[in-house]
Amino acid sequence: MTNDEIRERLFSLADEDYKVFHSKLMPTVDSERIIGVRTPMLRTFAKELHKSAEYSDFINDLPHKYYEEDNLHGFLIEKIKDFDECLNELERLLPFIDNWATCDMLRPKCLKNEPEKLYDKICQWLTSNKVYTVRFAIGCLLSYYLDGHFSEEHLKLVSKIRSEEYYINMMIAWYFATALSKQYDSTIGYITERRLSPWVHKKTIQKAVESYRISDEVKAYLKSLR
Repeated sequence: MTNDEIRERLFSLADEDYKVFHSKLMPTVDSERIIGVRTPMLRTFAKELHKSAEYSDFINDLPHKYYEEDNLHGFLIEKIKDFDECLNELERLLPFIDNWATCDMLRPKCLKNEPEKLYDKICQWLTSNKVYTVRFAIGCLLSYYLDGHFSEEHLKLVSKIRSEEYYINMMIAWYFATALSKQYDSTIGYITERRLSPWVHKKTIQKAVESYRISDEVKAYLKSLR
């Protein structure tokens, strides 16, 4: 499909009420960039495009004009099975991501197949001057490295990040709250010793207290550390 045909299809799937609702959730995105296509429809469309293999012009046409085009591009990347190819495509798209939703929904499964190579790239992304590249890197540590590939070094790496950016700090808090539920013994010291920035410290406790994965006893203790 041509780029114009892809865009025409996206507009045919638009839901005006959903556009208004979703626009309010993403203050960093101009509402004129939002078409109003629901995520399941975008995933279905990505599956169709992937099967036809008629999207090379589309993924090379960066930056995209619309938010849904960024998401569609991301869903196409998720279908790549080769690690190196997937990483190359991510490198091209990441600099153009301008919101938390696109950033957080982008989790290609093939990335978990090469944890050492991915970790090297994560360390590079964390030094980026792009807000959502840094957020994506922390999200990868949350998604792929809090179970079998966990290392305390990851906690140290994230704890050292200092930023004035809300969407980076929120992801740090989310990361540590999840780490408390999965790697409590290694993580709790970062809270008791207040090794995070004051805002992230409080937000981590808030998110942990809201988690169904953490016991009431631990929640009570965390509240005492506010």
